[in-house]
Amino acid sequence: MNKVIMITGANAGIGKDTARQLALVKDTEKIYLACRNRIKAEVAKKSLEESTGRSIFEILIMDVSDPDSVRKAVSQLYEPIDALIMNAGGVGGKSPESLTKEGVTNITAANLLGHVVLVDELLKADKLRNVALFASSEAARGIKATGMNRPQLKTNSVDEFASVFDGTAFEGKFDAMQVYGWVKYGGTLWISHMARKHPHIKFISMSPGGTRGTEGMTDLPFLKRILFKYIGMPIFMPLMGLSHKLSKGAQRFVDGISNEALNSGVFYASKENVLTGPVVDQSTIWQDLKNESYQDNANEAIHRFIK
Repeated sequence: MNKVIMITGANAGIGKDTARQLALVKDTEKIYLACRNRIKAEVAKKSLEESTGRSIFEILIMDVSDPDSVRKAVSQLYEPIDALIMNAGGVGGKSPESLTKEGVTNITAANLLGHVVLVDELLKADKLRNVALFASSEAARGIKATGMNRPQLKTNSVDEFASVFDGTAFEGKFDAMQVYGWVKYGGTLWISHMARKHPHIKFISMSPGGTRGTEGMTDLPFLKRILFKYIGMPIFMPLMGLSHKLSKGAQRFVDGISNEALNSGVFYASKENVLTGPVVDQSTIWQDLKNESYQDNANEAIHRFIK
């Protein structure tokens, strides 16, 4: 039973609607809205209280792209949480290829590094009880219909994963949409590693699918953003089984932390060639996802950047 839940990136989009849905579950007693902007978080908190009729939301200031901010937030958390939903991410802002002080690209920092630090710190402080869910994406195994290629790593070695995380694997060819899938692939493997290392906690990866109304692509270049948000997502993609409502994407996260039939260490997402409908174990589509050596290498590689 998950009474206390933390959601990163909870002030808008999928994160906010996940909080809304979880607040309607009677067993939920507190939801931490882990957000980097207090003003936006306060607006979201008020909106959630009005829409759910419950005053169970608490703001925790956290910028997942900044490990120091993550550590400070965990130090201010005075109770364990039952469930963690690592929703924050996106395509890395206006300069996704730029490096942070830790030496990873902004896109890696926002989607992966901060969440790795968050989980490590929670475990170190004995503040994570039941389940940790990483927001992955079908892009982690490739989406042919949208032109997002399967990550083509040659060896899946520690060095190769590190080159993905610091961007050197893409010198001269940095396409944020493609790199996003590679980073999510590394994060998904990391979660599977954690599931084996910490069997008393459920670690799963879950894609929200092709979700309309998400904030994740707001940093795309102007023309791409307009085409994606106002033409592709609402008109063409639903017809092709490539997008669904915001509430559907959020429901996947709710199910991910509550459905006992979902197994630890597994990456759940849509069936091949669609981004909607029921979720399936993605290793049935791509065997590399259950390679334990690859999982361990991804974990070691991302920890190279954690001081």
